[in-house]
Amino acid sequence: MIKISGLTKSFDNVVAVDHLDLEVGDELFIFLGPNGAGKTTTLKMMTGLLTPDEGTVQLNGISMRDEPLAAKRQFGYAPEQPNLYEKLTPNEFIQFILDIYGAPDQGKARARQLFDIFELSERQHDLIEDLSGGMKKKVSLIAALVHQPKILFLDEPTAALDPKAARHLKDILRGLVRKGVTVFMTTHILEVAETMCDRIAIINKGKLCAIGALDRLRVQYGSGLSLEDLFLKLTGEIYSSKIDEFLQDA
Repeated sequence: MIKISGLTKSFDNVVAVDHLDLEVGDELFIFLGPNGAGKTTTLKMMTGLLTPDEGTVQLNGISMRDEPLAAKRQFGYAPEQPNLYEKLTPNEFIQFILDIYGAPDQGKARARQLFDIFELSERQHDLIEDLSGGMKKKVSLIAALVHQPKILFLDEPTAALDPKAARHLKDILRGLVRKGVTVFMTTHILEVAETMCDRIAIINKGKLCAIGALDRLRVQYGSGLSLEDLFLKLTGEIYSSKIDEFLQDA
């Protein structure tokens, strides 16, 4: 369970997130918005990487402000750009994560399963610096999943993944939600959002402009709309006449 109230953050007098309120339960919740809308800033405040100017974050009833270590033990986090120790091997890095979360023995079998699922078993003893970008992304995702968190924060989790790995991740996330895990993820791939979400929220210029199940939002804003059409309608992104001018000159 995630609850944020009045979450606000500014940078150089520019409001990035503006008094945001959200409650997310045991569901696959997808957070959408244009570039610069405030998605990653929100995610970083929810995970304790940024301190909000105002507002509170509670994870399973634990305050990020008052009990930051206990709150951080509730979740796994995979950022858009993997943040790994390049001089470790994937196996060493995952063992490091398990040690941090106090699950070094229980997590070994789970780590082996995840290395196998994401086809990294044969590369788990290579240095991380020698892995491709997609492989590093897989290591980051394994690190988020391996200690069995009750909450998952995933920023663009399918970016850089091959189609097979992306499908495996989707299946894992759906299965975890059925087991009571809360999944909060951002994505720019609207097809992923449309096929995976229980609910979506759309943020624009730091403010929440829509939230709910996709079918309900279609009833509210226009039946028959694709998620792409709905997203563009709510964020004010409309077809530009400049495109016609460009195509005429091409």
